[in-house]
Amino acid sequence: MSEVKVAWEIPALLGEGPVWVESENAVYWVDIFKNKAHRYTLADGGKTTWTFDFEVTSLSPRRDGGFIGTIKDGYAFINFEVLSASPIVLPEADRPGNRFNDGKVDKSGRYWAGTMDIEQAGETGSLYRLDPDLSARQCDSDYIICNGPTFNLDNSIIYHTDSIKRTIYALDMAPDGDLSNKRVFAEFTTDDEGVPDGMTTDSEDCIWVAHFGGARITRYSPAGEILQVVPIPALNITSCTFAGAELDTLYIVSASTAMSDEQLKQYPLAGSLFSYKPGVKGVPTPLFAG
Repeated sequence: MSEVKVAWEIPALLGEGPVWVESENAVYWVDIFKNKAHRYTLADGGKTTWTFDFEVTSLSPRRDGGFIGTIKDGYAFINFEVLSASPIVLPEADRPGNRFNDGKVDKSGRYWAGTMDIEQAGETGSLYRLDPDLSARQCDSDYIICNGPTFNLDNSIIYHTDSIKRTIYALDMAPDGDLSNKRVFAEFTTDDEGVPDGMTTDSEDCIWVAHFGGARITRYSPAGEILQVVPIPALNITSCTFAGAELDTLYIVSASTAMSDEQLKQYPLAGSLFSYKPGVKGVPTPLFAG
């Protein structure tokens, strides 16, 4: 294990959704509130930023090349060359008070993404699944802020959170993607923990959870036991992903939104990209199969 390092000191307003792109030896992530996507190239520390005319809330590389992502109302193909989005399916176009939030692809190549109430008050958010045939299905509902998700190693469990409810859920996932047996995996019970945000899974089937408002990431066992807590020098930690040729480094993204002037002085690295070698490896990034 090592110390937490700053990979890119950048004041992202709402950095989210880091994803390892092996073919580019790079980590991509988005700044939802600034309509930006960032790429950090591991070999040379190269930094690239794209600015769109719309919100990109999560990204995934595709098996056939290029990227798919989530925008405010649904799923779209994202073109970095012309900075455009080609909508695939917009299941929440009729819900102006909602937006898509975080998302991730499972080992079967399906893209799971959640929605949230922009005002962070009503249980109007849902969990969706986009299949490789580009059809979408609502798989769970009644979330205020649906965050995550991540999956266990054999793709039989999906984990995701409701940040406002301070709860991480686990659901059994059938081979066809059907969900059942929803249960509480872990809960945040103290104010200093903040709220659960994005997650990733390591090669030992443990879950790493980002703490928004908690200045840390936590490693949980498959049974929901806390195994390790890693302090991060930023208050609002939003997500993390394993990256690198050996998949032995966590890249951790953060946000500077919702912070007071005093907090910004206390955490001058708010919004930055961090790296950390936890002593355990991750797993390869699944690619969207459609």
